[in-house]
Amino acid sequence: MDFAGRTRVLPPRALRLIRDIADAFREHELFVFASALAFRVLVALVPLTLLGFALLGLLGLDDVWRDELGPALEDRVTRPVYDAIDSTVERILRDDAWPLFVFAIALTLWHVARAMRVVMKATNAIHGVREHRSSRRLIATDIALAVVVSVSLVGSVLVVAVLPRLVDGGAAATALKVVAWLVASVVIAAALAMLVRYAPAERPEVRWATAGSLLVVATWLVTTAVFGWWAGSVANYKSAVGTLAAFLVLTTYLLISTAIFLVGVQLDELARKQRS
Repeated sequence: MDFAGRTRVLPPRALRLIRDIADAFREHELFVFASALAFRVLVALVPLTLLGFALLGLLGLDDVWRDELGPALEDRVTRPVYDAIDSTVERILRDDAWPLFVFAIALTLWHVARAMRVVMKATNAIHGVREHRSSRRLIATDIALAVVVSVSLVGSVLVVAVLPRLVDGGAAATALKVVAWLVASVVIAAALAMLVRYAPAERPEVRWATAGSLLVVATWLVTTAVFGWWAGSVANYKSAVGTLAAFLVLTTYLLISTAIFLVGVQLDELARKQRS
């Protein structure tokens, strides 16, 4: 069956929606914004990781690395690479983590705030509004949204990593894993709703600021599950080619994630226009 025959399977409304989203991506150059946002997120992953380990040290959760994260990584990389990573992480966990924690927070907020500025420009383009906020208000919005997103991401990871450890195996641990992922999904959805509502220069209606977020979270969870399966079961980090492939897959995953986010915002805007 050719492509035209396959498209007839989709309802006309779905085809029209796909065309509208594709036209919006071309008109507003949203793929450029998605690429810029993916780059900012990639850079922010370094201080976010540092912040996560510093927080584990402050909370006395050193065994999360020694019992779970470390052994999982040890089987995937060469011994010299693992020894270097393990030595660095152990030093973070063992030393006084407060100075490092403060430094990681400052560095994380700086990079995430830069990503928030890209989001603000992208959402302004989607909503067709000009930026009229003062420089002071823009900086305040950058920082506020960076705090919301950073706390949501770090909190979600900690919930998924720590909550199942409250019980020792069995059905209870499995149930807690499901609960942890549900809690993390709700937290991420709330952060996205805040982002969609307060990033643009003109705030959209509440109902249209949250509808697209649900689609974003659902699609992102599926994408993250696929990436997590590949990173933990398929990827080979013991060779130069495998490491390069892992980096390329990571950047592709981030690009897909940012594109999904912009699709959700565009869906909100299309729904608002259709209702109007």
